Amino acid sequence: MDVEAKPRNLPADQRRAVTVDAVIALTAEQNPGDITTAAIAQRMNLTQGALFRHFPSKDAIWQAVMEWVAERLLQRVDQAMKEAASPLLALEAVFMAHIGFVVAHPGVPRLLFGELQRAEDTPAKRMARTLLAGYRQRLAGLIDAGKAGGEIAPDVDTAAAVVAFVGSIQGLVMQSLLSGKVGQMRNDASGVFAIYRRGIRSGS
Repeated sequence: MDVEAKPRNLPADQRRAVTVDAVIALTAEQNPGDITTAAIAQRMNLTQGALFRHFPSKDAIWQAVMEWVAERLLQRVDQAMKEAASPLLALEAVFMAHIGFVVAHPGVPRLLFGELQRAEDTPAKRMARTLLAGYRQRLAGLIDAGKAGGEIAPDVDTAAAVVAFVGSIQGLVMQSLLSGKVGQMRNDASGVFAIYRRGIRSGS
């Protein structure tokens, strides 16, 4: 959806979707903690009053954005798992799908990190924790299935393997944020996953 369009006469659901699009676009350009409702309204060519007719507060906007992130990322993960022929191949597909999501939406990692670091327990922070819990649960299921099927070494610690998987992605993301070259993640992802795969594969 084009966040540059003037959504003055859109239905409520579409207006909320345009608001989420505007925030996602802004997070790619600046620190999410610095994004104001005035900046969101300006991006949408609206007044703050018009924006608050659909969201009662800034926290409500952030909750909607985090719900969008959770839904879209887990959709990609689930699709990658569905199309893979084995648990180990599914892990690789999930890894690449996650990297692809970040390349398409480079502001999302900053948004997630920012919410998880907030001292207060906001709806958006709770949604971020729910997203991570669901993501880790899927990974653990794949790793356990791989162990049961003989692809993954039976003595692999499932919880530790999940941490290593997520940490590998976070490392790629952090390096891309530091270098400003988000697309480089695509080039590095295969090699990083190959190292991870060697560490958990049966017979490695």
